[in-house]
Amino acid sequence: MGTLKVFSGRSNRPLAEKISRELGKELGQCEIKTFSDGEIWVKFTENIRGSDVYIVQSTNPPAENLLELLIMIDAARRASARKVNAVIPYFGYARQDRKDQPRVSITAKLVANLITQAGADRVITMDLHAPQIQGFFDIPVDHLYSSAILVKHFKKMRLANLAVASPDVGGIKMARAYAKRLEADLIVIDKRRPRPNEAEVMNIIGEARGKNILIVDDLVDTAGTLCNAVRALKNAGAKEVFAACTHPVLSGSAIERINASSLTRLVVTDSLPLPTGSAKIAGESVALIFAEAIERTFKFKSISSLFDVDKG
Repeated sequence: MGTLKVFSGRSNRPLAEKISRELGKELGQCEIKTFSDGEIWVKFTENIRGSDVYIVQSTNPPAENLLELLIMIDAARRASARKVNAVIPYFGYARQDRKDQPRVSITAKLVANLITQAGADRVITMDLHAPQIQGFFDIPVDHLYSSAILVKHFKKMRLANLAVASPDVGGIKMARAYAKRLEADLIVIDKRRPRPNEAEVMNIIGEARGKNILIVDDLVDTAGTLCNAVRALKNAGAKEVFAACTHPVLSGSAIERINASSLTRLVVTDSLPLPTGSAKIAGESVALIFAEAIERTFKFKSISSLFDVDKG
């Protein structure tokens, strides 16, 4: 068995450092530079020959984060690492996972191909936008869930008369898993999206009046969907509305929308750097989950116990 070494790209070094601490290891030494023309240069400054290398890098925009991951994988392969594992807390470009209209790209498959061709032996990721993206890879994929961490957060709050809401039909399975673990009712918000990054709430399926509501989703980007859902639930008579989202993309005016909304609290993970500028946003770390997955894959142990949190 080789030596386990964890390295970090520049997209989310704080999470990589937490993962290393959970594993009882120092973060590996790697030098990454960007030339004046934007070209990325990577060098592992310690010997990794025969080692099992785990590279922690989310692929959120800008595209340089994805390119940096590919270059790190290639550098590790050329430095004779025994295994190269891409640890991708947030897998970007996942929302384009099918041809929903003519003449568009399926970027989730394209990115999967790029990571595989760069030389990765395994991918460890969390809360993919669509679980079937695992099948886009020709290498093993360990798909982790943040719900164990987020459910624990809301269990501690002991919210009375709680219902869990899915912001769209596609999120029903995730919402049902949360509802089961929190012993709460289930609500579905039927929405129509007229154009990308815009959402229009159409109908609420379930009883919201007099309830505390928890909206669950895999990510929050512009917060348009989230804030529309909060408004609709409030109009339907909900008491307080909370939200739990794994990936805090929070682009554009998302923070301003959240601050101006009736949302009581948004709980996110550190799969992406935690945002600032809003007292309504709270963070939970997923470092322990990733550390356990890394240690178990390194020791050839089952990690199925890390998957069962999404059953429902």
